[in-house]
Amino acid sequence: MARASASISVAGRAFEVERLWYDHRRWPAWIDGFGHLVKLEGDWPQRGARVVWESAPGGRGRVQEVVVAYELRTGQTLEVEDGKLTGRQVVAFEPGLERTGITLTLEYEMKERNPLTPVVDLLFIRRAVADSLRRTLQRFSVERASEIQFG
Repeated sequence: MARASASISVAGRAFEVERLWYDHRRWPAWIDGFGHLVKLEGDWPQRGARVVWESAPGGRGRVQEVVVAYELRTGQTLEVEDGKLTGRQVVAFEPGLERTGITLTLEYEMKERNPLTPVVDLLFIRRAVADSLRRTLQRFSVERASEIQFG
């Protein structure tokens, strides 16, 4: 499986940061490519919950995420699938006194493979996935700062 990751530090204690991260009503503001929520089943963000969302036009299409692990103030692991890939996404929180570190990692495998897939992944796909993770975290940081400023 290929792997891409990004990290950031945001203002606030872990419980405040985590509360925003799991608030599905706010996802359009910061998840890269998020269009709209289609379905939310189960007790999000708990293990077994499932979310289905559509990307913005030209994006990933329909995305399904199922929670396979969750630990309060530590993070969550999702099984992820869209039209082109399957994988496992992990968000990990590192609590601090005034800031919380967030690392977002996606381990993935392309659904359609050929002999050139590893090279294409190394040169193009992995970079695009890492850029998307970075954009998500950067937008989340802006959303968190806005939450602090405007309550």
